[in-house]
Amino acid sequence: MTAFGKLIRTTAFRLTLAYLFLFALFAASLLGYFAWNTRRLITEQITTTVNGEIAEINNIYTRRGLRGLDSTIRNRSLRPGANLYLVTTPTGTALGGNVASLAPGVMGSIGWSETAYRRLDDQDTGDHRALVYVTQLDNGFRLLVGRDLEERRRLFGIVAHAAQWSLLVVIVLGLGGGIFVARRVLRRIDAMTGTAQRIMAGDLSDRLPVGRSGDELDRLAENLNAMLERIEALMVGLKEVSDNIAHDLKTPLTRLRNRAEEALASSGSEAEYRAALERTIEESDGLIRTFNALLMIARAESGQARGNMDDFDAADVANGIQELYEPLAEDDGMTLRVKTAPVRLHGNRELIGQALANLVENAIKYGKPSPVVQPLDAAAAARSREILIEARREGDSVLLSVSDHGPGIPEGDRRHAVERFVRLEASRTLPGSGLGLSLASAVATLHGGELRLGDSHPGLVATLAIPALPDIAFSSEVDTGSREETSKQRAGARA
Repeated sequence: MTAFGKLIRTTAFRLTLAYLFLFALFAASLLGYFAWNTRRLITEQITTTVNGEIAEINNIYTRRGLRGLDSTIRNRSLRPGANLYLVTTPTGTALGGNVASLAPGVMGSIGWSETAYRRLDDQDTGDHRALVYVTQLDNGFRLLVGRDLEERRRLFGIVAHAAQWSLLVVIVLGLGGGIFVARRVLRRIDAMTGTAQRIMAGDLSDRLPVGRSGDELDRLAENLNAMLERIEALMVGLKEVSDNIAHDLKTPLTRLRNRAEEALASSGSEAEYRAALERTIEESDGLIRTFNALLMIARAESGQARGNMDDFDAADVANGIQELYEPLAEDDGMTLRVKTAPVRLHGNRELIGQALANLVENAIKYGKPSPVVQPLDAAAAARSREILIEARREGDSVLLSVSDHGPGIPEGDRRHAVERFVRLEASRTLPGSGLGLSLASAVATLHGGELRLGDSHPGLVATLAIPALPDIAFSSEVDTGSREETSKQRAGARA
């Protein structure tokens, strides 16, 4: 397709033609209305003048008779630019005036008419047009008074000529403007098309050009660039997941196979086979948990869980997690405390609960105080082994946080810690898949929030910050000291 062919097929050029047609139609209608009004005004002036002359001539005829009428017609016919005058007998014979010929039947009808005529002193053989009025005098005589329409025709011609040139100028300027606008838009669309082709060829880092005008094309390019950034992030994440699965799951699968092969080669008794099968099941459960976590992360990042969102109290989730994990924490020598205030949010309760549970598991697993740092007294030792779950509102966000007093995460590693299968150097000796913080971050992002990792001085505070429901009255924060006391009583009863 040629460049001109592409140009005239653009939407901008077609819209310009449509607007040009409408504008030309409007201009033609306006000029036509002006010409019609001009014609009407001139006709009204002629009729007023003619009616005035007829009244004067009738008055003269009444006072002075036919002789006075003839003298008046003769004198007025000799004036420069005189009107048309003609007096005829009842038989139609001309008695006086300056009209040589008229269209047939004009003098036979009383009233206004438009007719062709020729003056007595006119050397031009062509017919002229005039607006005349015929009235009947006493004794059957008839009087014609009229006015030439040349002035009206000439003015109408000027308006028509101006209208033709105006429409021509409008069309030329409109087409020129349409071509200019279409070329400008086409150039930007071609640039977007070229970028899209490079992206389809595999260069996901390329972006659509954005100008400084802030028009609709710039807004479209900005939204598409945001979409491309999201797609690139998902593709990079997919590649990382594939690489991580290939590397991180290869070891447990190899270990699973080696144990099965070892059991077949060396085990002889039923107890040895049972022990080998139990180790295989345990390893398989770990792999299943890893795959479930990956599926949950993928579900959260793809937005599939948005259909199961509802309003609920975040404090109930925090209290449920505390009751569920309190025995596990006590078995590891940790104390699990909860501090909540009634705060409602809109989201997927299952995913938020799972994310908070992951944070609590990480705190139980990695939040033990360092054995190098010894507390000064028993109270400080108890506080160092305490894990705090909080649910509160801060501004427009609901904060679900888990704080511990362990070694924490260095500030330089916090951004890296939320990636899939990432395990920092201090945690490599402990069991785990490195997906807990990644799942929590994906759940927070799904709900329009974020996962924040901060310093608990010492230790780590991991916070799910999720937008709160608007226009909800919240009660003041209540420290659930009674829950702590109840927890201690339950712990004493179990002891």
